[in-house]
Amino acid sequence: MPKAGQKGEPQGPPRRILRRGSSRAYTRDAARGHDRRGESGRRLRLLGQETVAIDDGNDVSADGHAALVNFQIAGDSNEARDRVDASLAAVAAAQARHPALDIEQFGGASANKAVNKVIGEDLAKAGELSLPVTLIILTLTFGTLVAAGLPLLIGITSVLAALGLVALPSGVLPVDANLAAVVLMIGLAVGVDYSLFYLRREREERAAGRSEQAALVAAAATSGRAVLISGVTVIVAMAGMFISGDKSFISFAEGAILVVAIAMFASLTVLPAMLSWLGDRVDKGRVPLIGRLRHPAGRSRFWEALTGRVMARPGLSIVLAGGLLILLAIPALQLRVVTSGIDQMPQNLPIIKTYDKVRAVFPTQGVTATVVVQADDVRSGATAAGIAALRTQVNHSKAFLPGTEVTYSADGTVAQIDVPTPGNGTDPASVRGLDELRGTIIPATVGRAEGATVNVSGDAASSKDFASQLTSRLPLIFTFVFGLAFLLMLVTFRSIVIPIKAIILNLFSIGAAYGILVLVFQDGRLESLLGYDSIGGVTNWLPLFLFVVLFGLSMDYHVFILSRVRELHDRGMPTDEAVKQGISSTAGTVTSAALVMVGVFAVFITLSFLDFKELGLGLAAAVLIDATIIRGVMLPASMKLLGDWNWYLPSWLEWLPRVGAERDAGAPGGPDEPPAPDEPAAPDEPRPAPVSA
Repeated sequence: MPKAGQKGEPQGPPRRILRRGSSRAYTRDAARGHDRRGESGRRLRLLGQETVAIDDGNDVSADGHAALVNFQIAGDSNEARDRVDASLAAVAAAQARHPALDIEQFGGASANKAVNKVIGEDLAKAGELSLPVTLIILTLTFGTLVAAGLPLLIGITSVLAALGLVALPSGVLPVDANLAAVVLMIGLAVGVDYSLFYLRREREERAAGRSEQAALVAAAATSGRAVLISGVTVIVAMAGMFISGDKSFISFAEGAILVVAIAMFASLTVLPAMLSWLGDRVDKGRVPLIGRLRHPAGRSRFWEALTGRVMARPGLSIVLAGGLLILLAIPALQLRVVTSGIDQMPQNLPIIKTYDKVRAVFPTQGVTATVVVQADDVRSGATAAGIAALRTQVNHSKAFLPGTEVTYSADGTVAQIDVPTPGNGTDPASVRGLDELRGTIIPATVGRAEGATVNVSGDAASSKDFASQLTSRLPLIFTFVFGLAFLLMLVTFRSIVIPIKAIILNLFSIGAAYGILVLVFQDGRLESLLGYDSIGGVTNWLPLFLFVVLFGLSMDYHVFILSRVRELHDRGMPTDEAVKQGISSTAGTVTSAALVMVGVFAVFITLSFLDFKELGLGLAAAVLIDATIIRGVMLPASMKLLGDWNWYLPSWLEWLPRVGAERDAGAPGGPDEPPAPDEPAAPDEPRPAPVSA
């Protein structure tokens, strides 16, 4: 996954291209013996030691047709980013002077420059597509431009505010290069959703005949509380990434929590203030024809009919819907996490094409397993003999490619052994080489040298070690997320059944999303349609990230729907009828919110990077499943089967505070307040349009 490294370190995406901190000027000529290095090397030297440092040793291919000029770009990653342009210009000038040659540069700074440019273009494209898609959906939802613009305004300003705040510590703390995409995706989705929940309820109350002030109070007491609980649940889920210990996940958690908190705060403060100021002017800018397509009632006839049929046969409904989701989730049992790198980048990038050329001629510049040996003296004694024995065994093994190189530190205490491996660094061929190195060759050779410390790095090692670390942390992450979410919903709904059922249903949608990712990206289906090449797995950071994000976002709909169901039940309505009315009355809001999320997430499927495609499809699929199968079938069927047991709370938990809807059911200005008798609507006073969809 593209990463921006910690200050003072080279950045991460090109780590598969070359050894950390170095760069290459690649020259290829069809005529043996031509001076292929002099021109580019001379121009690089003119830049001065403060910019680049030319290595004494350069590589020439076996046939003499290609050469590498090795050089270091001075400074840390931030300084190298600023200085790389000079070396690129020098190489370009050498190419222009010798058009018969291929003179190209690749390396850490140059690759990061090219990759970050594409990431920036992708994010710009995502923003350009997401905004009109969201505006169209909101316009169809409300039928007026002013009402449609408010949620979009909350979402955009939340994203901009979060990006501005995240940028402040980025000079000191590591910030992942994908963070902007995460903030844009999550911030726009939840910002629109939260404000949509609030605004739809306020419009519904006004359409029911309440005064402007009473409608705002009712919306705050119901949807406002649901937004608060939903936001806190999402934040709790996102906080689980801190436990991973990985800098990228920590970066994601910081950005996601920040943008959710801002969106929640804006929806509970700025939005009500704007609605109070606008009043019924929020219905200005009515779009012709759209208003006629909207239903005159506050409840969705389609979802009411579907819910009724599901609740008539709850057992069969759960078996069919649950069976479908289990079938979709079964492929997830074969999920492989891999460290994405060159293969997940757009293959048409010039820097990637240069890398492919160099890897074909110089295997050690491609995929390697790097063995690092540290001892008092690696050039002599048992350590040197062990290194020699390791090279011998590697050369005789079919698990590796020829061209093993050994590089020694100036003080002779560290040796770096680059062992070329077949494959792409994450496939079975590369993993076999890693396992043979770690399990057989090293213990039998340099691993026996007394006082020597031996470690192995590289893409295969990174992928395997990351998976191992994550696997060891997953129980803690699951316990943290499930535990806090359970406690939050326990207090909210005063039931131990509701939170358990919500967690189980969320796992159904998450498992199905994982299965879809495996089918599409790991197995390589839809490659031509979506424009990618499968890397034989799912990028290693995605499963955990999807889990915490989807768990939080899925809880949004559960909290919103169940809050309405509980509100109706606390007014004395039987559970079955409360479920029917609760789902049908929230159907328009949930459908619109889900369409916004799916639309925003689906935009990322169209971007260049494979990571973005996987992220967009996984989120879009899970939200779509959650808003249809889970909301329309599994939830009402399970509540029908459980009946009044849905609200079961052991007597020893009666001390829990009451924060549910029953506190507000009869409160002045609350949901039960009828229109004020002395405030009838004037004959010429426009009433807000119906709000269901």
